[in-house]
Amino acid sequence: MHKGRLEAFSDGVIAIIITIMVLELHAPKSTDLRGLQPLVPVLLSYVLSFVFIGIYWNNHHHMLQASRQVNGATLWANLHLLFWLSLVPLATSWLGQTNFAAIPVAAYGVVLFMAGAAYWTLARVLIHYHGKDSPLARAIGVDWKGTLSMALYATGIGLSFLHARLACAIYVIVALLWLIPDRRIERTISHPVENT
Repeated sequence: MHKGRLEAFSDGVIAIIITIMVLELHAPKSTDLRGLQPLVPVLLSYVLSFVFIGIYWNNHHHMLQASRQVNGATLWANLHLLFWLSLVPLATSWLGQTNFAAIPVAAYGVVLFMAGAAYWTLARVLIHYHGKDSPLARAIGVDWKGTLSMALYATGIGLSFLHARLACAIYVIVALLWLIPDRRIERTISHPVENT
């Protein structure tokens, strides 16, 4: 089946996720800059989550560009990913409102870990459907960034009970890792012969 509906639905869900997150931001009652101080944890958690959602949207888009079509398993794998991403606003709100307390930091890490696992599953389902010699399979290859991210999420979850802010720093490192452009899929689509 054609991938257009899956892309449109996913884009819509991700747009709603971002909208929900921004609606959790409330202006201070005070008219001076000190009124912003209590909002700093909320703003920081929002920025981090916005970056993560943006990374997922960007990579999801690239992965589907390298896919010709989708099947039923792909639809379910995509819904699995969207489920975990839909929990990001809740985890973000809890993280910011509790000033990065241990259990909310761990919960945030679990949501990120599960979203990463769901993305990995979606990629594997698409690769299985398109074949091991497909442009998508060649582009993803050995996904060291994905593997490293999962290990860092797990480390952050465990560390959150000992030093919650250090765990948050690990989540920031994962985001920075993914902000470095990954051109594998673009190169594979642009130059399919060179990547065989």
